[in-house]
Amino acid sequence: MTLLSVAFALFLLMDPIGNIPFYISFLKGVDPARQRVVIVRELLIALGIIILFNFIGNGLMDFLKVSQDTIQIGGGIILFLICLKMIFPVGHDPNESLPHATEPFIVPLAVPLVAGPSVLAAVMIYAHQETNWVMIGAILIAWAASLIILLSSSFLKAILGWRGILALERLMGLVLTLIAIQMFLNGVSAFIKRQ
Repeated sequence: MTLLSVAFALFLLMDPIGNIPFYISFLKGVDPARQRVVIVRELLIALGIIILFNFIGNGLMDFLKVSQDTIQIGGGIILFLICLKMIFPVGHDPNESLPHATEPFIVPLAVPLVAGPSVLAAVMIYAHQETNWVMIGAILIAWAASLIILLSSSFLKAILGWRGILALERLMGLVLTLIAIQMFLNGVSAFIKRQ
């Protein structure tokens, strides 16, 4: 895979468009001037976690005796389940604020909305196939695009409306379904070859 194809896959997995309703809901009670600071902070935390998994993910899996095939199969299944939620979302009224007592910190805006299990699994899989420079570049491109979209969430909501955002999320879900199935098939194929 190339730098841009890995970046595009990670961007889809980060799902910034699908996260817009959640970011708006969780930040509804936060001062508008403070919202941008919170978004940047949460995405920087997510970036740190993703980069950390890029470097230690495979070592951690080796320590736990989890093979690359298992990561691909498990990552494909997790991603497929997330795709189903993207394509067939459970009803959530975007005008209703989600319950939270204070300004969100790490959970849920950084983890799992941006640095979720499917992103971390994909990073571990791609890190096994690509050089560190390609991975860092791809992560930064996907992260920067996600940051721009989430910083523009109020603007995008005004232009697209909730229906437009939902339609885009479903489209991204369809593309991700193909990536999930391919990850699963690659894992199964590699497992069969090893037997």
